[in-house]
Amino acid sequence: MIKKLYFFVFAFTLLLQSLSAQENFKLMFYNVLNFPLEDAVPGRLQYLELILDDYRPDLFMVCELNNESGANTILNSLQFLNSNYQSAVFELNTSDDNISDQNDLQNLIYYDSSKFTLESQEIITTIFRDFNHYRLKLNTINANTNPIFVDVFVCHLKASSGTENQASRLEMVQDFITYLETLPSDSNVVLAGDFNVYTQSEPAFQELIDADNNNAIDFVDPANRIGSWHNNSNYVDVMTQSTRTQTGLGGSIGGFDDRFDFIMTSSNMTTNPELSFIPNSYQVYGNNANPFCYNQEINSSDCDGSHFSFIIRDALYNFSDHLPVTLELQTNQSLSVAEFETKNAIQFIGSNIIDAQLKLALNAESTIKSLVIYNSLGQIVKTIIVENTLYINENTSQLANGIYYITSLELNRNPLKFIIAH
Repeated sequence: MIKKLYFFVFAFTLLLQSLSAQENFKLMFYNVLNFPLEDAVPGRLQYLELILDDYRPDLFMVCELNNESGANTILNSLQFLNSNYQSAVFELNTSDDNISDQNDLQNLIYYDSSKFTLESQEIITTIFRDFNHYRLKLNTINANTNPIFVDVFVCHLKASSGTENQASRLEMVQDFITYLETLPSDSNVVLAGDFNVYTQSEPAFQELIDADNNNAIDFVDPANRIGSWHNNSNYVDVMTQSTRTQTGLGGSIGGFDDRFDFIMTSSNMTTNPELSFIPNSYQVYGNNANPFCYNQEINSSDCDGSHFSFIIRDALYNFSDHLPVTLELQTNQSLSVAEFETKNAIQFIGSNIIDAQLKLALNAESTIKSLVIYNSLGQIVKTIIVENTLYINENTSQLANGIYYITSLELNRNPLKFIIAH
């Protein structure tokens, strides 16, 4: 009787845990101001490291990366905080540069690989700069049977005021909207970027929120602060630029008077229990919503407040002319832990995005004799013989860039996907 009662309590406890399961994800977007080529502030990486250490984003989205070296520098800083951080593959801007040379301004994401798996990445070309699309899968317990995906897009629209620049921003967004038609209409979509819009009435912004109801996917502002932001102190709480009035630091000056930076979500993410944004979690990091901060420098006493200290605001001041924006997502699913789900399971060591070495670990009770690698066409490109080892370190330098799958004929489960990017 006691054993039965114990089993019932144990089972009931598990049921309650499953019913109340909830995981949160912290997002941050940041215009990193021509990193790393902008060197007007010596050693400014230290300020970014302070910011990242304070917020610890699960998904960090950036624009204005200059080169792969800068991308790797930021990744190294993140991995010092948490070894699970990985990045997508760095890609140079491919869009037409007839307007101006934009090849020093790239987008990228960094993510906690214990919470997300990068499934794919694509480039959407426009007249000016790329939109970058990253498809992530949540590492939930039921990821194999009920996968939850989030399609993340990072962008940097044409800057400056005037009708011509507005028209360029609209054309870029229209290219993006056309691409969205290739996705299922119920996709969970996050759009983060430096929009450079001055008011909600701009055609580019109206296109995003789908004022005409023509789009397959429309967007909402999780901050719920749509309006005429430019030079309007009533919107100081969502302003992101400029952190400075002093010249000689790089970037724009003029003080705090514009809302250029955004994280928006598809409208279905307001109510989707599997993945939605947490109400009231949208915040401009470093912005104390102090009305006296309007047109001032972010590290001045006019921008004091209870949320962000002088130390944080001074780091933001020194690193970029923009402030980051943050948002939290939540799912009603539980995340998986780093353990094997079946007797003969295999697992990546580190990221599923690799260069020349594929590193795997086998379950301690594994009886696998060989592993097979397939390309995206289903063709076998490599066979790995497993001999008395639980760890695989296979040279993949001869394989072309692309998506691959690895499995064993002895496994009764879906193959693992990985990406080679030399």
